[in-house]
Parts: sequence; C-alpha cells; structure tokens
Amino acid sequence: MASGGQKFPSQKQDTQPGKEHAMNPTPQFTCPDYKPANKLQGKIAVVTGGDSGIGRAVCNLFALEGATVIFTYVKGHEDKDARDTLDMIKMAKTADAKDPMAIPADLGFDENCKRVVDEIINAYGRIDILVNNAAEQYECGSVEEIDEPRLERVFRTNIFSYFFMTRHALKHMKEGSSIINTTSVNAYKGHKTLIDYTSTKGAIVAFTRALSLQLVSKGIRVNGVAPGPIWTPLIPSSFKEEETAQFGADVPMKRAGQPVEVAPSFVFLASNQCSSYITGQVLHPNGDNILMLLCYVILFYTLYCMGFLT
Repeated sequence: MASGGQKFPSQKQDTQPGKEHAMNPTPQFTCPDYKPANKLQGKIAVVTGGDSGIGRAVCNLFALEGATVIFTYVKGHEDKDARDTLDMIKMAKTADAKDPMAIPADLGFDENCKRVVDEIINAYGRIDILVNNAAEQYECGSVEEIDEPRLERVFRTNIFSYFFMTRHALKHMKEGSSIINTTSVNAYKGHKTLIDYTSTKGAIVAFTRALSLQLVSKGIRVNGVAPGPIWTPLIPSSFKEEETAQFGADVPMKRAGQPVEVAPSFVFLASNQCSSYITGQVLHPNGDNILMLLCYVILFYTLYCMGFLT
C-alpha cells in the first residue's frame, strides 16, 4: 500500500448501497502486519454500516482487539456483505468476547434506531463504543438537481441516524464510553459534485464538537474520523466508470486509501489506553491532503496582519 499511481478497473454499480463483493478489486479490510493488543477487551461495540468498506474494517479490528461487535446493514441490499462480515468477525473475535451480531435497519428513522439499540441491550446489556458510520452519496452537476426527497434521504442516512443512534445509545453508556463519528475530508475542502453529501459531513464535524462538550462531564468522549479518498462500495455506486478508474489519483500519495488504513484511527479513539485525553477532535487519514492546515495558516496570518492577533 505504498505511494504510487494506482488505477482501478472501470466499473459501475447501479444502486446504493454499493456491494463490496462486486468490486474489483475488493477493498482491503485487514492487514497481516496489524498487531492487536487487547485494547478493547471486554467492550461492547456498535458500528453502523458495518457490513462493508470502512465499517467492515473497523468491525474486524475491533474484534481482533477483544471487543464484542454488533453492526447494522441495509436488508435486501447488503445481505451477502453482511453475512461475509459476520463470518469474518467470528473468525477474528477473541475467546472472551461474546458472539457478534448483524442487525438489518434503515437508520434514517428514529424508531428504527431505537429498535436496534433495544435489541443490542436485550442481548448484551450495555454499549461501550458507538461508531456512527452509515452513509450514502450521489453525484450532481448542479444544486438544482437536488430535490427534496433526495436531500431528505441523504440527510436521514448521513446525519439524522447519528443523532438518533446516539440519543438512544446514551441511556446505556457510562463513564469511559466512546462515540466516534465518520465524517470526510470533503467537510473541510468541499466537493463540487457531492454537495448534499458534503453538507452532511460538515454537520457531522459540528455535531461531534458540540456533543463532546455536552458529554465531557459524564466521562464520555466524542471524536471523529475524516477519511480522504478510500476504496469502498460508495465509489463504484456513486461515480461514473472513468471517475472510478482514476479514484484517489489526485492526492499527494497518488492513490486511494484502503479501509484497513483508516480503521486503526477508530481503534485509537475507542481505546482509553490510547486516547483518554482526546475528545472533540477529528483524525485525518487522507493521503497527505494538508489543505485545511494551509487554510488555518493563511487565516491566522491574515488576522495577524490586520491587527487582530498580537
């Protein structure tokens, strides 16, 4: 997974959610060089959209680190990916972890999120780690193409579900628990053909920062991960064939990242051994895209020149 001009075969999936098993090549969700160290031993972890892509890689590493893993998926669209992921977690889980669970649900609606949380609590009794990760995206050439049903659909999946899952899970979380939200590099630099998706990712950053302030007194940490271009089912199910073939080539590393290169960020933020003094922050595994840092430097220099900073 070194730097280089990787190019994917041209491919297109006509429906969302995308299917990992239909991708060529399939995303890398694990790495033989990863060394687990029981960072999440005894924890109950919930990952939304955990059947594929980044979610699958997170589920796998969480299981390797000793957590009992529960994930959600979309019934009728992601069944095979969900079965494959469930089998992988069973293989990866440690001896003292409980059996994993896959729960089908459309998380864009509050009652569905409550049902998911209730099912988890009935089976495991608590939630220690919540990863809000489910997402969908669609291209558009103009904001005029985004009608109300599509806007509502994208916001329901990408940000409403984060609110709904969090508000129901919090009743069963205690001091030392962790919430991790998946946002995107697009929240910081924008994306001209993913306007509604990008807007939800910006909302997730704000949600993460505000929620961290609300929950810090309870000892519950809230952080985010903002991946750059990562090879997941969102890509062939969102972009045109020629765009998919060149996906990731515009970052300094000249390639797309793999889910397994993002998942350790979630392990780090979930583990109190590693990140007990970190909350309200966002990690950026994005292929060396430093645009936001440059923006901050320019902003502070401008404020200094105008006399606002001394």
